[in-house]
Amino acid sequence: MNHICKVAAVVLAAVSAASCSNNKFKVEGQIANAADSVLYFENVGLEGIEVLDSVTLGGDGSFAFSGDPAEAPEFYRLRIADQIINVSIDSTETVQVKGEYPGMASNYTVSGSDNCDKIRELTLKQMELQRQVVALQQQQADLGIRVISDSINSLVALYKADVTKNYIYREPNKAYAYFALFQTLGNWLIFNPRSEKEDIRAFAAVATSWDTYYPHANRGQNLHNIAIEGMKNQRIIAAQNADLEVDASKVTEAGVLDIALADNKGQVRHLTDLKGQVVLLDFHIFALEDSPARIIMLRELYNKYHAQGLEVYQVSLDPDEHFWKQQTEALPWISVRDADGVGSQRLMLYNVQAVPDFFLIDRGNNIVSRAATIKDLEAEIKKLL
Repeated sequence: MNHICKVAAVVLAAVSAASCSNNKFKVEGQIANAADSVLYFENVGLEGIEVLDSVTLGGDGSFAFSGDPAEAPEFYRLRIADQIINVSIDSTETVQVKGEYPGMASNYTVSGSDNCDKIRELTLKQMELQRQVVALQQQQADLGIRVISDSINSLVALYKADVTKNYIYREPNKAYAYFALFQTLGNWLIFNPRSEKEDIRAFAAVATSWDTYYPHANRGQNLHNIAIEGMKNQRIIAAQNADLEVDASKVTEAGVLDIALADNKGQVRHLTDLKGQVVLLDFHIFALEDSPARIIMLRELYNKYHAQGLEVYQVSLDPDEHFWKQQTEALPWISVRDADGVGSQRLMLYNVQAVPDFFLIDRGNNIVSRAATIKDLEAEIKKLL
């Protein structure tokens, strides 16, 4: 190899190494007062905790870990003994953490990631809730079990209202919204979708959002399974309370949360009954000024692709039922109406912030995209047919 070729090879190798380095995420920083302590870098996976790396800290407490980014947000933690700092990674970002040991679980700062900053906020809130609960429990001998129990329930309810509004529903596609769902109070989940209807909605909202932004992510599917299991439990409990029996196997395990509403002819139509077809799930208000133009657009798509397997399941949120029936009388697709209008819980389940909005569902009943992520609707439909 001549001299020029050798130089070129060295340059290419350097470029390749730099490129590989740039494709890594980094978690770095300092933990003060922790000299000679072992700092572990662990993955918090669906199957459990896995140690990825570790370092014995020096006098300045500096550390640096790196790894390959996943296709969807992933969760990690820094740990010394029982002191833990949680972080999330959703790209090749560099997260900087500075803490002080002991007590680094609450005494730390983070930069380089809005998700990690929000996770820090949630962690501190949860710690304060835990402190207040413990303080109440210490007064049990004086106040009695009933008073303490009611007080704790009130604290938890206020906490959940705050976290639901300001973290989970604010940006349900974010890692910190997912993190919030699994916070605990002692050994108990603060958000318990196995027994609380509102908690099911929170899990479902994040699951639906992750379907859109991170299709086929295991964490998103896991959220769906949890929400569906909660829905099964709620239906069984409701049936038992009514002295009825319910077959839990009939509750769908599809990737979409079912919608069952009466169409403009009075027949109840289930969204999940459309499995095997490509479905455009459309939330619409016919009273809006731009409705006619939008209906024309949908008609063109329906006429062009219905024979190939496209179906439209349109949910009207119009308050006037008579007006809605007039507007949908000649429409060829499935038209149902949600009488709860813009206050519908179904909008919350699907994280619809503004109407109109739509989702594309594949033949397997899985949400694959929503309006905000689609540049060419017709092209996306053709891919699924």
